[in-house]
Amino acid sequence: ATSSSPQHLSDAKKAQQNLESSFKHLESKRFAKEWAEAEKATQQAEKTESDLNATKLDVEKAKQHAHARTHTAEECRNDYAAQLQKYNKEQNLFYYTEIVQIFNNLQDMEERRIRRLAEGYCQFSDTERKVMPIISKCLEGISTAGSKTNEKQDSVLFIEQHKSGFERPSDVEFEDYTQGIKPASSDSSLNPPRVRTKLWPFSKKNKPPAAEDFSHLPPEQRKKRLQAKIDDITKDLQKEQDQSEALEKMKGVYEQNPQMGDPNSLEPQITQTAQNIGPCACLFESECVCVCVCVLHVWLMCPCRVCVCLCSVVAADPSQNIYTEFDDEFDDIESPICQCTALYTFEGNSEGTISITEGELLSVMEEDKGDGWMRVLRANGEEGYIPASYVKLSP
Repeated sequence: ATSSSPQHLSDAKKAQQNLESSFKHLESKRFAKEWAEAEKATQQAEKTESDLNATKLDVEKAKQHAHARTHTAEECRNDYAAQLQKYNKEQNLFYYTEIVQIFNNLQDMEERRIRRLAEGYCQFSDTERKVMPIISKCLEGISTAGSKTNEKQDSVLFIEQHKSGFERPSDVEFEDYTQGIKPASSDSSLNPPRVRTKLWPFSKKNKPPAAEDFSHLPPEQRKKRLQAKIDDITKDLQKEQDQSEALEKMKGVYEQNPQMGDPNSLEPQITQTAQNIGPCACLFESECVCVCVCVLHVWLMCPCRVCVCLCSVVAADPSQNIYTEFDDEFDDIESPICQCTALYTFEGNSEGTISITEGELLSVMEEDKGDGWMRVLRANGEEGYIPASYVKLSP
């Protein structure tokens, strides 16, 4: 409709220009001047004819001139009449046909525009009506989720995800500088004050390099990263075992039906899979070792039944044999290092920790390794980590 509107207006303008041009041509055909010249020539001929002094030649010449002027005026009159008839015909065509058709086209275009606009509004209304239930459902879901939001629980979850596990710094001890003053000495002889090291773990300076065992991370974060690494290794090991089982089944099918394939063609893949699962499958070291994460004390057993602690792998000489054989029914019995007494009550809410009460007697299974935590065993057999500053070692 929008593209047709300029075309209709252009046609109307063109038709009007044609009518104006025809009218100008009609104006040029008017014979008023010629008819006045003819009347003047006729009067001059009559005057010459009535003049007694005029000769016959003068009278004849005046008549011929008047006749020529009259003939010219008659021709102009005929041309004017023809042009007038043509103009009237074009004017009637313009006002009764062309302009009417243009207006009808414009009206039809406007009606089609109105109809399409109405259809668009109807389609918009139908679409909006179909979408409204979905929008209402989404709004209800948002309102329900907002009403069920527990800011206390969310903040606790955030803290659990990002807490470092470090203990708060202890009180600053009094430094007696008077012990360093020498007799009869100036103030410059005083010992220089000791600079206290930063105890808060979030310092950007002297950031330790990242280690494969994540020892550069705080205890809680290190525990999560190590557990994720163990899960990845378990998935890779399960994938290799599934592939090995699939190859063995395929080999059995080839042996029963030789026409389907050669069983020996699968030997390289079976050998490679066995090597990945066997002595060369460890993702931490180049030798077959199972991972013992000292922070979690979680053992990942490999099919070769060979296990070694990760911290001992790092400290051991690679040229030495670091394997230790275990039987299928072997149970590791760990003896306590010493005894300790709980100074304060501790609620072990995070994973890997246990709760203790003030005055409780505990067995120390693992001393503080510098991260502020120690592993203890309660009398009821419950074992886990507690802050090292919460207990007092028994002599």
